[in-house]
Parts: sequence; structure tokens; C-alpha cells
Amino acid sequence: MFARKPSQPKMAGGLLAFIGMSAVASVLIAAAVTPAIAVSGLTANGTLGIFEELPDYLQIANLAEKTSLYAKDKDGKEVLLASFYAQNRVTVPLDEISPYVKDAAVAAEDPRFYEHGGIDLIGTARAFLSNASSGSSQGGSSITQQYVKNILVMRAEDIADPEERKAAYTAATQTTLERKLKEMKLAIGIESRYSKAEILNGYLNISSFGGRVYGIEAAAEHYFGVKAKDLTLSQAASLVATVNNPNNLRIDNPEFIQANTNRRNYVLDRMLAEGKIQQAEHDAAIKEPVTPKITPASSGCQTAGGAAYFCDYVTWVIKNDKAFGATEDERWAAFLRGGWKIMTTLDPAVQAAAQEAMDSRVPKIVPEGDIASSTVSVQSNTGRILSMYQSKDYSQDEAQVASGANYSSVNFNTDSKYGSSTGFPVGSTYKVFTMEEWLKQGHGLQEVVYGQERVFVSTDFKNSCDGVGPLNNWKPTNDHDSGQTVSVMEGLKQSLNLTFINMATKVDLCEIRKDAEAFGVHRADGKQLTSNPSAVIGTNEISPLTMAVAVAGIANDGKTCTAIAIDSITDHNGNTITPPKTTCSQSVTPDIARAMEYAMEFVHSAGGTGAQTATGDNIPWIVKTGTSENQEHNWVMGATNKVGTVVWIGNVSGHLGVARARFTGGQPWVTKQLIWRDIMRVANPIYGGDKFGTPDPNMIKGKSVTVPAIKGLTIQQATDLLTSVGMSIKDGGAIDSELPEGTIVKSDPESEAAASVGAVVTVYTSNHTLVAGPPNIVGMTVAQATAALTAAGFTLNVKATASPTPCPSPSGGASAAPCPTAASPVILTQDITGGFVKPRSVVNVTVSG
Repeated sequence: MFARKPSQPKMAGGLLAFIGMSAVASVLIAAAVTPAIAVSGLTANGTLGIFEELPDYLQIANLAEKTSLYAKDKDGKEVLLASFYAQNRVTVPLDEISPYVKDAAVAAEDPRFYEHGGIDLIGTARAFLSNASSGSSQGGSSITQQYVKNILVMRAEDIADPEERKAAYTAATQTTLERKLKEMKLAIGIESRYSKAEILNGYLNISSFGGRVYGIEAAAEHYFGVKAKDLTLSQAASLVATVNNPNNLRIDNPEFIQANTNRRNYVLDRMLAEGKIQQAEHDAAIKEPVTPKITPASSGCQTAGGAAYFCDYVTWVIKNDKAFGATEDERWAAFLRGGWKIMTTLDPAVQAAAQEAMDSRVPKIVPEGDIASSTVSVQSNTGRILSMYQSKDYSQDEAQVASGANYSSVNFNTDSKYGSSTGFPVGSTYKVFTMEEWLKQGHGLQEVVYGQERVFVSTDFKNSCDGVGPLNNWKPTNDHDSGQTVSVMEGLKQSLNLTFINMATKVDLCEIRKDAEAFGVHRADGKQLTSNPSAVIGTNEISPLTMAVAVAGIANDGKTCTAIAIDSITDHNGNTITPPKTTCSQSVTPDIARAMEYAMEFVHSAGGTGAQTATGDNIPWIVKTGTSENQEHNWVMGATNKVGTVVWIGNVSGHLGVARARFTGGQPWVTKQLIWRDIMRVANPIYGGDKFGTPDPNMIKGKSVTVPAIKGLTIQQATDLLTSVGMSIKDGGAIDSELPEGTIVKSDPESEAAASVGAVVTVYTSNHTLVAGPPNIVGMTVAQATAALTAAGFTLNVKATASPTPCPSPSGGASAAPCPTAASPVILTQDITGGFVKPRSVVNVTVSG
């Protein structure tokens, strides 16, 4: 008795399955001769329902290609910044591919390629017999069938939804006879639609060569550092060998070089057998060792050098803009696979200046704390970002970022929607918006504002948006003095907190916020700007790019243009893809903007906080510096009417006073200005700059009012009266006066004089020490005068005695002899008479001789 062989049921089932395919056999035979008839035959056969939902052919569509970012230098030359790809591929026409590659592919993969109509009958029949016995799908695929499979795989990988992508990929690659038959029909359809040259070209451009290397051009460059058209016979055979099992025959892994050599030699053998090469060529190529020259394609923003953070920003622009797809996944897939050529706005010269200015002054690691710096420049009338740089090395590798404090994945110049930065408190740079509202309410830059320290309470302010809320005994100070009563211009120049907080008490805090928003200012974390009193001195956390757009808008006569990073996009076919466009809007009237410009030019004059920004090229510029609470963040923002630039130095984390850190440029308030200066020294010759417009004189002078009559009033009465007309009071102290003690004696400016609204009136009060002056004693004898002065409380002092006066002569002249004198001398003059004087004053007199 013999045991049944285990393979018999499987073989029997396999044979039955193969017999069941007899309805297909006639179609396969027809396909070798007349592909179109074969297609109609398949669709007409009702027993082949697996074909009913399939198209007759696959449209040869665009392949996934890498996207590249460029900038243009001053000569218009394109400068590659970085490339991105899901598949490293460069599609090339057939005439740019070495004949060795084409011959190797046909000889090794499909010797009857030019004879069949999409299906190799001999190979397929052999595969069916093998499949019938094994129950799986093996071999027998023509180049056209492989091409079909690659197209279906590529389409699956193009699907953004992960679940849908997985299902489509499984359907395109599953090892079943049903999938094989579908593939065959589509291959027949392609053959009926496209030429052999088109099919072979498509196959060589779509095939995988291991990892993310796709297509013969990228493979030639990656593995051998040459173009596809320049591949030698040995190199061509080695690459065609890789297609057979891409990830196990790739020669960038030394472990696979021997396996690749074996397969390469098989390809060379097939080329010889098919008459594609001569024996001598074959033998010489066999002797050549497989010697790769791996030339990895640059990929990702880490390859963009100093422009890495700008590159990162561009990728987020793509991810965020729905013009590129409905979801972020779709947009990113289009970016990675679309073969786009993105021409960015970056100016390589300005970018290089930013890098040099910062790297020479701010170390990548600051020993004192987690301190960094960033800078960004925008073109004032276009919003084009010209440079973007920061003091950290770029990396998106978490392990690398954790390895050293010199690395960061966060772009400090941008908002959280473009990465993960949430901005920084902008300090006194925000004061320009209080100045704007001050001007809009009819006040002037030369109006004087009270600046002494005091406690502010909620009722001092108005906020029509959010209310003021409790202030909890708020007593702000200036950074570098106890408080000055100065003009708005001087307050801006010295960046005095108390000047602007007092200005804010005269306007609506809500309107200050709206003024900032009109210039595109917003919090980096996406929340609404706060409008509490402390916001006046810059507590909102804002990105440098946002502030650069705002200062560029001020310098552009109040017309703000939103930031853009892309000038143009074309796909690999040369079709235009519309990038995000700038939107320019008039944030404030030109008159107000020109007055703001006028005041901000004053900031870099002698003694101003921005004096170190001087470029020395005679191009006008505006500037405003800023320091946040405890000096944790330092800012400078400035612009010509062509380019706006912002520099920030501050804490990435922690609360170190930045002044405690030391930089090559000196203190941070100097360093930030020197960085700004050096960037603008390069930008100015390229973009130029014009003189700012002349401001309205009324906005310089502001409102005027007549000082009211306050003599004789108490301090409180005078304060109430002056406040009612928009003025402030300053106590000049007590002076001698006959008025009741504590009442106003005089003021500066005087009553009835014209002064600006907000002017400070200095008042002087009476100490009540004067009394009515002495009586007139001229003509009295000394005895009479002494008695009169003593009675009035004064003392007589004979200062001098007059010489005898000659008597007049009868002829009208003077005689030589003196006139007879009176019996007693009389008072001729006295130094004080009447009025109000100190009690017990001495009256000096002269008497007759």
C-alpha cells in the first residue's frame, strides 16, 4: 500500500484552475498579433467579469518628480536652495538614455518586447503552468505589464488618505491570478494606444532602482554620478539588474554588490544572446568590477545652508495654502511628487549679509542661557521676503536637535502656523501704534506729555473693546530714568514708557490694538492681540516677520503688503501654478504715516536709542528699538521706503536678562543695531531708498489751547482747571508773595498764553511772606522819615548825602557860590516804595547836603 503524495490535490486543483483559464487563452494568442481585437474579445466574454470595471488602457500620466526651490542672484542666475521628493526622479526622453540601457532592459526583461502586443505568450504560458501548480503568480511579465504595475503602484502612492493609499497599493501588488489578468488587459490596452518607444521610455522613467531612487536618470546620477545618456555598458547592465529586485540589488549597500554583479552578468549574457553586444564587449564588461560612485541627491531644507529656515517657511506656505489641495496631506503630496520649480523671493546677497552679520556677533550657543537671535527683511512695496536667518543650525532630526544647543527645528522668525514658534514680547517697538492713535486723535508730536512715575488705576484708561480690568496698583517705570515730562518726539527718541502710557490715557486702548492690526500685526500663537494698558509697552508675543511687515508698511506711507516667499511655480511640463499673492492695503492715511516716519527718523538722531543703526549711505530710514520686561528680549525694527528689517535677540526659553550675555558686538542693544546696519548696508545699494514725505505741520505741532487764569487758585483748583483743557500741572514750589499761603502766584507758560494740548504748566505758590511796601518819604526831613518808616515796620538807612547844589545866576547860568541850605537835611530819593516786600526791610535813602 502506497501513501498518497501530498502534492496531488494541489496539482489537481491547479490544473483545474488552469483549464478554467481556457477562455482567456484565445485572447492571449490574439494579443500577440492584434491588441485591439484582444481587448474587445476580453470585454465581450461574459465569463470574464473581472474585466468589466477596467478601462481598456491606462493613460500614461505624469510621474512623481522632485520639487526644487530656487532664488535668483543679482545677475538673474538661478541658485538652487533645496530639493524635495517622495521619489527621486528626473524624467528624460528616450534619446537621452544610453542605448545600452534600452538594449539591456529588453534583452533581460522582455526579449520579445518588439514582437508581442503587450503580453509575451511564451513567458506567460510558462508562468501560468507554474502558477497552476503552485497557486501563486510568478514571472512572465512583459515590460508593458511591469509598466502597468508600476503605474498602478505610483497612483496608489499619490493618494493622500493613508487607508485609501494602502488599499490601492495592495490591489496593485497582491500576488493573485486575478490581479495578473487585470494587469494583462491593461497592458494590451496600453499597447493599442502607445508606441513601443513610448512604452519603453515610460518604463525606464518609472521603474524603482532602490530606496527613493526612481527612473534611469536619477539612478545613473545616484549610483554612478553620470547622466543616463553617458552610462557605460557595464553600468547600464548593473542598473537594469537592479530593477529585478530593487532593494536587494542596490549597490549603495556594499552587502549587495556581489548579488548585483551576478545579476549584471546575467543581463550581459542575455544582451550577447540577443545580439545586442559583441563577444568582446561582453567579456570586457564582465571583467569590470561593479564600482559605484554614490552621489546622493540633496533633499530637504537641511541642504539649503544658511537659507534653511527660509526654506522651511516655504514648505509651510505650501502646507497651509488650500490652493495646493483640500487637505495638508494632499498639499504635501503634491509638493513632494509634482516636480515643481519654485522660484522664491529670497535675495542671495541680502541673505548672505544677514548670515555674516549674525554669525560674526551672536554665537550659536550662548553660555549664559538659552539665548538666540533672528532677523528677517521684506521689500516694502511688495511684501517679498528678501532674507530670513537665525543663530541656530537647522535640523528636523529630533536626535540631532537633542545632541546640541546649536541645533533647532523652530523658526523663530515666524508664527506657530509655520512651525512651532509662538513669538516673543516686542517691547517698545509697539509704541509706534500708540503714537499712531495719538496722531489720529488730532494730537501732535511736539505736544508735551507728563512723564513722572505714579500709580495708574483702571479709571485712567478707556478700552471700548475689552474693558480695562483691575490694575493692582500698577506703577510702571522707564528703563533708564525715573520719569521725564517731554514731548512725544523726545519720548519716542528715548523710548520712555511713561510718556506713552500717559498718552494712552488720552486715547482708546481698543483703537491702539486696531491700529496695530491694520498693519498686519497679530500674535504668533494665533490668539487675538491683548489691549490692556501693559500692551502699550509691548507685552504681546509677536513674530519678527510680522513686525518687519508692519515697519515696512509704515515706511511705505502706511501701505502694508502681506509677506510672500514665492514669486512663481511651474510644474515639470512648464505649466504655471499660482502661488500665494501679496495683498497691499492702506493701513493708515499717508499723512499719519508721514508723521510717524518723521518721529521715527528722530529716533536715530544723536542721543536716540537707535543711533547705532546708521548705515552711512545717506539713504533715509526710520527705526524703533524695543526691550521687554526684565530685558529678556531685545528688538530693533527699521526700514527705508524700500526694505524693512527686524532683528530680535532674546530667550528661547528661560528668563535671563539678555544684558547679562556677552556678544561680539557688545551689549545686546548695540549688537542688534549693528546686525541691522550691516544687512541694510547690502540691501540699500540693491533696492535704494527715497526721502520720506513731508508731514503735515499741524501733526507736528498738534492741538493748542490758552492757558487759563489760575492766579490765586489753590494747587487742586489749578489742577482741575488745567486738566479740563487737556493740560498737566507741575508744582514749581513756593515763592515770596503777599497772597494767601499755598495759592498760585504765577505759572510758566503764563495765563492767556497759547500752549499745546498736553503741555505741562509749571505753577508757583505763595509762601505769604510779603507785606505792603514802605510809604513815600521823599521831601521829609530825616527825623520825619525815620518816624514814618518805623511806624510802618521798616528801617531807614542813609546811603548817601547829596553835594551842595550851585545857585542859579541871574543871567540863567550857575553861580560859583552854593545855595543856602535848609535848616535840616531832607530825603531826596528812596530805593523801595509801595508794592510788597519782606517785613522789616531796610529803606535806603539819599539826603540833601
